Amino acid sequence: MQEAKVVSTALAVHFKLSAQQCPKSEKEQQVMETVPYANVVGCLMYAMVCTRPDIAQAISVISRYMANPGK
Repeated sequence: MQEAKVVSTALAVHFKLSAQQCPKSEKEQQVMETVPYANVVGCLMYAMVCTRPDIAQAISVISRYMANPGK
């Protein structure tokens, strides 16, 4: 590991997700149902496991909001 290259995480430090960003109204939830959020997160997890372990932290953060994703 002495010759390993240092890289930053794929998720910026200022990027924060919280439950307050989840849809609160029925209309917002209907809009987000048209977004393939779970499909995209699943594809990113597949890429993470097979080829890109550097995005693991970012994927773990966004996967916490799969039940009720917001914009």
